[in-house]
Amino acid sequence: MKRIRRVHGWMVMVGVAVVATSACGSSGPVKGTEGGDCYDNGTCNEGLVCLSDHCVDLGDLPDAAVPDAAELSMCTVPPCDDVVAVIPTEINRDLDLLFVIDNSGSMAEEQASLQSSTGRFLNVLANIEGGLPNLHMGVVSTDVGAGPFNISGCSGQGDNGILQNAPRNAGCSPPAGQFISDIGNPDGTRNTNYTGDLADVFGCIARLGIDGCGFEQPLESALRALDGRNAQNAGFLRSNALLGIILLSDEDDCSTENTQMFDTSQNSIDDPLGPLSSFRCFDFGVVCDPDNPRTTGTKADCRPREDSAYMYPVGRYVDFFRGLKGDPSDVIVAGIIGDSDPVVVGTDLNSHPKLDPSCMSASGTAVPGIRLHSFLEGFPGRNAITTICNEDVSDAITVIAELLRSVIGSPCLSGPLTTPLDCTVEDVRFVGQPSEERSELPACDNPSNPNGSSNLPCYRIQQDLATCPDTETQLALFAYPEDRVTPSGTVVVVTCKVDEVP
Repeated sequence: MKRIRRVHGWMVMVGVAVVATSACGSSGPVKGTEGGDCYDNGTCNEGLVCLSDHCVDLGDLPDAAVPDAAELSMCTVPPCDDVVAVIPTEINRDLDLLFVIDNSGSMAEEQASLQSSTGRFLNVLANIEGGLPNLHMGVVSTDVGAGPFNISGCSGQGDNGILQNAPRNAGCSPPAGQFISDIGNPDGTRNTNYTGDLADVFGCIARLGIDGCGFEQPLESALRALDGRNAQNAGFLRSNALLGIILLSDEDDCSTENTQMFDTSQNSIDDPLGPLSSFRCFDFGVVCDPDNPRTTGTKADCRPREDSAYMYPVGRYVDFFRGLKGDPSDVIVAGIIGDSDPVVVGTDLNSHPKLDPSCMSASGTAVPGIRLHSFLEGFPGRNAITTICNEDVSDAITVIAELLRSVIGSPCLSGPLTTPLDCTVEDVRFVGQPSEERSELPACDNPSNPNGSSNLPCYRIQQDLATCPDTETQLALFAYPEDRVTPSGTVVVVTCKVDEVP
């Protein structure tokens, strides 16, 4: 459910709404210190004192914050505490997944890899408590055309955000509707609008080909798919469902408000728009320091250009998708895209500026996905950003599936947990609100029959290979509440001692 990484001596959680930090270990920078100041054999370095379990220099504190002698103590090294699971008490099993797939000329290998990885993706989702969610799966291309200009592959409004359901592989069977529907019944059967294997049906409609527009507009295409303009897409977006948006592209977003940006009459470096190439998307959609996009060399501090005369600001799309749900945390986004750096402007064979690849693999290259990265980061705790520059996308698609599983609600405990287990379990109501309430849950005093325990509400941790086959521990936590009304949004937060990660 959670991947742990070390960032300057702190434990952080990737892809889940709760972030835990801890000061632990015998070396490395610690909160409240700078440079090489660190724990030394369980005590603070010379000149530092312990305050709230962190080594600090009193000279760095304002006078009002300096503690008295009774508050100071030797600073010993505690074991790491880390949040290892956040489990909703009410699991929403309805999930609408929109795949936005680049169908320009360089995407053949990546589309094939996505098709071959779909089974692995669905297997992760099938291990959610209760099995495979109630799915809608739709596919759109990144092609919304280039307005009135006659550009190869860019006709009119392109696919315009219409869900694609045409069979793309010889002999395959698409779903009966515009999108795939696979809904579970209480008796364990499922209502589907397709025949055969789900992964095969998705592959049938998702391998879009490479004839689409080279000015990719994935964010605009996703918006058009969901804003109600396309009657063909009706029924895909359910008001009560979680929404997942998955982007696959080796180019950055070029979502354009003013289609005059594609003016084919301008094709000289001296023209205001410059040569007709995808470099225009960087030129008018990204700003770096200094702001001289057509000058060759390495660029620094690159970010979306919010005052572009031609392209939509990224915030338009963050606001739109968050606004589709009463609770913005019901929107999950993920990208298999180009690394955001390095950003280097080079020249093509005509000595015109071009954006150099930020990463490459045997499957091809990708340019920096600066606008796409910014979009994904607009959904904190609900995003997965992975690179398209691998031999295949199977690892990336698995990370995305794990994120979806964690948001829907997985009881699995992740991380290098200490032996024996040392965990604290809290019931958290009204999450993130001023009225947030926390209460600690005890371990059930009757683990063989938790519902018969005398100390309800309580929890039990047990090994569950079927539910948690891919985690380090293969342990699952189950909470058993007393007979009470549980407010919407209540979660169970599990905090355990974890071993040091190098």
